[in-house]
This record gives sequence, C-alpha cells and structure tokens, in this order.
Amino acid sequence: MPGGPPSDTLPAESGPAASPPARSGESPLALKRRARRINRALAEQYPYAHAELDFRNPFELLVATVLSAQTTDVTVNLITPRLFSRFPDARAMAEADTAELEAIIKPTGFFRAKTRNLLALANRVVDEYDGVVPGRLEDLVTLPGVGRKTANVVLGNAFGIPGITVDTHFGRLARRFGWTDSDDPVRIESDVAELFEPRDWTMLSHRVVFHGRRVCHARKPACGACAVANWCPSFGSGETNPAKAAKLLKYELAPGSEELLARLRAETHRAAEIRMESQRRTS
Repeated sequence: MPGGPPSDTLPAESGPAASPPARSGESPLALKRRARRINRALAEQYPYAHAELDFRNPFELLVATVLSAQTTDVTVNLITPRLFSRFPDARAMAEADTAELEAIIKPTGFFRAKTRNLLALANRVVDEYDGVVPGRLEDLVTLPGVGRKTANVVLGNAFGIPGITVDTHFGRLARRFGWTDSDDPVRIESDVAELFEPRDWTMLSHRVVFHGRRVCHARKPACGACAVANWCPSFGSGETNPAKAAKLLKYELAPGSEELLARLRAETHRAAEIRMESQRRTS
C-alpha cells in the first residue's frame, strides 16, 4: 500500500474530532446518505474487493503492510513468499541476519529502514507478546514501523475487527467525495467513521482503495467511466468523455482484461487467488 514514509509514522492518537468539519456543505443527513450511496455503488462495482497483500496469518500481514510503504502491493507480493519461507514467524525473524533480510526485501525500497523496523518489531512481538501479534490497536501502534494505517489493515483483515485504512488512495477519494476536508489521516479516519456503521469500515476501505487504483487516479481520474459519478461532487476533475475515460482504467477494468474481470465477478470467494495467478503470469 504505497503512500507513507517507510516507518509508517502516522500518529497513534484516535477518537472523534472536537467539531466536525463543514466538508461538502451538505446537511449531516444528506452527506451521510450520499456517502452510503457511494459505498453501495462501489460494492456493486467491486464485489470481489479484498486485501491486495497476500498473507496467511496476522504476522505475515503485519510484515507485508510494513513493507508496502512507498511501493506497490504487487512488488511486496513478489518477495514475501521467499521472505516467509526463510522467516515464517516472529521468532525466526527476530533472529534474522540483517544483511540477509535486507537482500530479500531490497526490491521494496527503503530496505535498510524497513529492515530495522522488522527486526525491532519481531523482537518486540517475541519479548512482549510471546511471539503472537496482538489483536488490539493500542498494542499494535506501539510496535516499530506500525501506525494507525497498518494497525487497521491488520485488525480488519486478520482479526475481523472493523477499521478504516487511510492510505493515499483513501485520503484522496475521501476528499474528492466530500467526506472530509482534511489531509490528516487521523482526522480523515474520524470524519469518515461518522458516516458509516463500524461493520462497513473494513470493506469500505477495500472498495475505496480499489476505486482509487483503478478509476479515480491522482493525476487523471477517469470520471467518464466512474460508477459513482452521479454522487461525486468532484465529477469533471478528470476525463469525462466515456470512451477516453475507459482507456484510463487499470487492472481488471482496463480494456482487454474482460476475461479477468468476469472471473473475479463470478468467483468472488477466490478473488485473491485469481489475482495472484494473474500477477504471476504478467510478472
């Protein structure tokens, strides 16, 4: 999940803001209704939305999320099979040779800082949690290299505890949708949490990030091919011509990927596996 410093230094503080921002200028009820309509439309567009980092347990997801700072999930997924084959748990990683660990994770960038964080993180998990990744936000954010974003990813996807993951994609779209007027990740998380039920937070995060990666790009959003265009106050900030916008779509929505998209929609329960197969063929 690119978009943060290599040590994931988001503030650990949480809780609602003192006073809600004006945001889009709508009444709170109208804003909430529009936000939930967008969520429903994204659910229809991405019924296969899921965590795009590959993992089998909380430790693997924690490590993969730390590695994902300032790189792509695809890059992380390419190196983690080797990484976890060599260091399958916190105890093994705590005893890792620094040079060997650096060599494995080097493709993810900022590998020296990430290595320091992973070694320190693994040692803390072993010393303070008997080698088991804790399942509470207040514990996770004390680990080296772990901020609220990483903690919410782990809680929502490895422990089933609702959380809003504010990465660069989520923050950008939350502002474009008028859900927040802030650049601060903690404030964004608080503003968006007011609009949705906690049970929706984790899947909302996946859907918004999926949309940001595939359609609502940072520099040139594909407005003319957007499933939520009718409810987006930022419509028109990108290409509005449907034919031209379609050419901007990425991943399974991109022209020529119809077969992959059909498989994902038909087998939503296997979406992660299907995506992994697709990535292996193109890497």
